[in-house]
Amino acid sequence: MQKQINIKNKRARFDYEFLDTFVAGIVLSGTEIKSIREGKASIAESFCEFNEQGELFVINMQVDPYSHGTHYNHQPKAARKLLLHRQELKKLFKEVKTSGNTIVPLNLFINDRGLAKMKIALARGKKQYDKRETIKTRETKRHLDRVKKQFNA
Repeated sequence: MQKQINIKNKRARFDYEFLDTFVAGIVLSGTEIKSIREGKASIAESFCEFNEQGELFVINMQVDPYSHGTHYNHQPKAARKLLLHRQELKKLFKEVKTSGNTIVPLNLFINDRGLAKMKIALARGKKQYDKRETIKTRETKRHLDRVKKQFNA
């Protein structure tokens, strides 16, 4: 039985406000998918951008070299192509160019068929006061949960 792989970008929810989410496939080589199945990948500092041909790539995604790979092993921080439908690519391209939004990877997972997929989001950066507001609501929720727990106990 294969363990479930779900690599998350925890910082993205704090730094960005998500407008729309998509699930994209990733073009990977043999040793890259084997390394991801072992859970040796990180998308913490990665982002997505378009090239001149209008193709979407994930940049700065860290996939550690496969432990049993030979000299044919992959590059750890290579740009990897994301696969989306043409309409989705056009929508994302238009939103990024016109309104200054960005595309952020949220999590990397293996689906039921064994293929690597990445959940990406069209996002707008939060300002400093928005981040403070997020922290404030999280703290008040935590405090209310403690009070409820005292009354139930």
